Parts: sequence; structure tokens; C-alpha cells
Amino acid sequence: MKTFKASIDVMPHDNLLDPQGKAVSGAMPNLGLPEITGVRIGKHITLRLEAEDRKAAEAKVDEACRKLLANLIMEKYSFSVEEA
Repeated sequence: MKTFKASIDVMPHDNLLDPQGKAVSGAMPNLGLPEITGVRIGKHITLRLEAEDRKAAEAKVDEACRKLLANLIMEKYSFSVEEA
């Protein structure tokens, strides 16, 4: 077994309202940063796992994202896996 590290990004679907992102976008002009718009806020997750190889590790990370880490109705995810 090898140890792998996964980096996962979970973001709201592009066509859904992102209230946190909208609030941050609205605050940017007040901070003197009017050129920053379209802010979207999500989650970044890192984890370690044991697996036979990279393909098996990717399958386990994908399963974790689908079952727990992302709400697929409202969110999308992407990840990368590397040996730790």
C-alpha cells in the first residue's frame, strides 16, 4: 500500500446563486477594489489515504466526493491525487 494526498475543490454550480460570493463581490468596491467581481466561494479539502496505486486512490477520492464531500445537486468538484 502507498500513501497518497488528495487536494479537492468543491464549488457551487455556475448557474446557482452563491450568496457568500455575492456578498464578497459587493464589498470589494468599499475596500477600494472595484475591479474584482464575480467572486465564487467554495471549499478546499485535503486528505491522505492508503491505496494500492494512483488509480485506486483516485477512485476512492471520487467516491468520497460523491457520497459525502460535495452535494452534487448544488456543487461540482475537482481533485488531484499525488503520492505523499
